[in-house]
Amino acid sequence: MPKQHGKAGEKTGDWMKIELSAPLEMIDALNNFMTEIGAQGAFQENMGPLSSNGPPEPVSGEVLKAFLPFDVRLEQRLAALRIYIDSLTEIFPELEKPGFRTEIIRDPDWGEAWKKYFKPLRVSRNIVIKPTWERFSPAGREIVIEIDPGMAFGTGQHPSTRMCLEAIDEILLKERPVEQWRVLDVGTGTGILGIACAKLGAGRVLCVDNDEQATEIARENVRINRVEDRVTVAGRNVADLTESFHLIVANLTAKILIEFYPHLVRLARPGGYLVISGILEQNKPDIEARFAGDSFPIRRLITEKEWVCYLLKKAGDRP
Repeated sequence: MPKQHGKAGEKTGDWMKIELSAPLEMIDALNNFMTEIGAQGAFQENMGPLSSNGPPEPVSGEVLKAFLPFDVRLEQRLAALRIYIDSLTEIFPELEKPGFRTEIIRDPDWGEAWKKYFKPLRVSRNIVIKPTWERFSPAGREIVIEIDPGMAFGTGQHPSTRMCLEAIDEILLKERPVEQWRVLDVGTGTGILGIACAKLGAGRVLCVDNDEQATEIARENVRINRVEDRVTVAGRNVADLTESFHLIVANLTAKILIEFYPHLVRLARPGGYLVISGILEQNKPDIEARFAGDSFPIRRLITEKEWVCYLLKKAGDRP
C-alpha cells in the first residue's frame, strides 16, 4: 500500500470505500478497471442486493469492494468509474446496470488494516500465492509465490492468471527435468507467471512488458521471491526477440494475442508449449481460427466463469 502524503486537497489517512454491485459477467472488468484507476485492496464478495441506501434500483449478483486514496484525484477517478459503467451497459444491454455506493473510511491505520482481506491462495495443485505479510509452510512439492497485492494488478485472483498457473504447473511437472528450458512471459505485469516458472524448475525465464511501471513491479517481485538468478525482466517488444523458447506464456487479450500470433509461432521451439489466456469465451472462435491447427494443436482447454485458457503444443519432438 503506497504511503499517503499530505498534499494540498488530500486527507491523510482517509480512504473512500467503493462498493460495486453488478452482474457476474461484469465483475472481472470492473475489478480490472478499479485497479487501473488506483484502487488498493480490491476484493470480491458473493452478496445479495445493496440495502435501501444504495442505488435506487439495486442489482443482484456479485459485490466488488475497492478502496481509493482520498486525494486530489478522487473526483476524477469517480467520474471515470461512472463513464466506464455507462460503457459496460452499452456493451451488455441485456444485463442490469451496475450500481455503487461510497463510504469514507476515516482510519489512519487502514493502510495496514485492509490487508486482512488477503490470505494465502491455492491456484493449482502445487502453487500457492500469498501476500508478503502472511505465513505459509509449504508441504511436499508445493511452491509459494510472494506478492504484495497493494503494488499492482496480477495477484492471482483473476481467473485468467489462475488458469495460466494451472497450465504452467502441469507442463513443467510433466516435462521434468526442465533446468535447461528457456521460458518467455509476454506482458508480464507483476511477473507472477515468470516467477512460477522459475520456482517450478525452469532454468531461464525472460519476462517482457512495454509498461515501465509493470517492469519495475515485476523486478521487485522477482527480488522478493529470490529468483533473480533465473528471471530477467525487460522492457522489450516481443517483435524484437530472436531466440526460441521451450515454453511461452501470454496472458493478454484476444485482440493482442491475435496480433502477436506470428511472433509467438516464430519464437516457440519445435515441440514447445504455448499457454495463452485473458480470452473471453465469446472470442474463442477468433482465437481458434488463428492459433489452432496442425502446427499448434490444442492440448487442453481450461475454463473458469466466462474466461478461457489454451494450452497448445507446437508440432515437433520434445522441446
